Amino acid sequence: MAIELRQQLKLTQQLIMTPQLQMAIKLLQLSRLELVDKINQELEENPALEEIQDILVKDSAEEKVDSDSNGAEKEVTIEEKIPDDIDWSNYLEEYNAPGRVISESEERESPRYDAFVAKKESLIDHLLWQLLMVFPNELDEKIGSLIIGNLNRDGYLDISVAEIAALSDVSVEHVETVLTLLQTFDPIGVCARDLKECLLIQVRHFGLSDNQLLTEINTNHLSNLENKNYRAICRALKVRMEDVIVAVNVIKGLEPRPGRQFSEEEVQYITPDIYVYKSENDFAIVLNDDGLPRLQINAYYKKAMSRGEKITDETKEYLQEKLRSAAWLIRSIHQRQKTIYKVMESILKFQRDFFEHGIAHLKPMVLRDVAEDINMHESTISRVTTNKYAYTPQGIFELKYFFNSSIKRVHGEAIASASVQEKIKRLVESEDPRKPYSDSKMAEILKASNIDIARRTVAKYREMLGVLSSNKRKQL
Repeated sequence: MAIELRQQLKLTQQLIMTPQLQMAIKLLQLSRLELVDKINQELEENPALEEIQDILVKDSAEEKVDSDSNGAEKEVTIEEKIPDDIDWSNYLEEYNAPGRVISESEERESPRYDAFVAKKESLIDHLLWQLLMVFPNELDEKIGSLIIGNLNRDGYLDISVAEIAALSDVSVEHVETVLTLLQTFDPIGVCARDLKECLLIQVRHFGLSDNQLLTEINTNHLSNLENKNYRAICRALKVRMEDVIVAVNVIKGLEPRPGRQFSEEEVQYITPDIYVYKSENDFAIVLNDDGLPRLQINAYYKKAMSRGEKITDETKEYLQEKLRSAAWLIRSIHQRQKTIYKVMESILKFQRDFFEHGIAHLKPMVLRDVAEDINMHESTISRVTTNKYAYTPQGIFELKYFFNSSIKRVHGEAIASASVQEKIKRLVESEDPRKPYSDSKMAEILKASNIDIARRTVAKYREMLGVLSSNKRKQL
């Protein structure tokens, strides 16, 4: 078989993503905070891109320049003559005083130091401060620091006493002594090894250690307490139900997570990307551009390229690249905002009953419905609705929230799964605390309400809502 070279003409189609398309897709899936970070990064790296600054217009009376009849500016003269009626004695007393003279206006305009926000104290810093206040010796301070450094965010000790003893090269009894001291520190219950020890420390601190019932429940019956199986506690300890309920109410007042008050987690507030307002009998959609830098192409570089100034080929290529990148970014941001608006407009059309009446009227909807409505691909709709939030008359919701599966009705059209979850939530809120609804009972009630749903689906939605099972919700 001979091997030879041949030329062949072949026509093919191939999908190529241009840099502009890649940037548009990347910006489309960014959240609001990520978009701001991306814009700020581009402003730092691209000299051809700049932010439009709001220019404050000064008072025209201050900017006005007096001119003579010939258009020439008048000469500004400074009065150098010192008035004769100055009270020199008061002047010398005020400005030659040994200390700083503070006038009434300075006191009024000075900052309030109590308004300054200080760094929040951590649990470790709080405990180390208390450890140093008891004046320990060098070895006890080392052991105490090891214990405090191995606490989790709830205030529990994560490693065993034997490990701490091995690290400190001391006996286990010595570590136990230091640990007992640390367990008296604030917050009460800190440095415990488990929930049982944490609760017992608090019982001892509040002077309730003489109550045998409290001690027995915390020591041997926490599982029954968790499941609210109070009758089992009564049978095991041979006490009355009333006494058990009193002890349980005391335990409910204890803190199972002593380190919670020193949590360093910061609250993340959601800024909506789009607002939907009720305006008479219709809805208005408004994009949220607050906080987004307004961009423009630098006029100096743009004019330099258009005038054809004498610059090197390397510099010209660099400027052309940066100008293209700046133009693509501005165009991609505008396209992103326009696409979000279109998607929200389509969602409003499909879910109008939700915006009018609430979650119970949410309809089942998939990405394909919106994609076909606005002539876009499902992947584009998925990118638009990821990490984007809308302010509505019913609250703030992620755009993904409006897309949910359907649950069959006994008769009529299907209902959205989010609406079913809302109905389950309302059932739990309206139930008798002494006789809470089981999952099977809620499935029967929903079926009577024309919603065909299985018991395991009810259990799944209940867990998604963070609702406990019926035996744990039961109250005496």
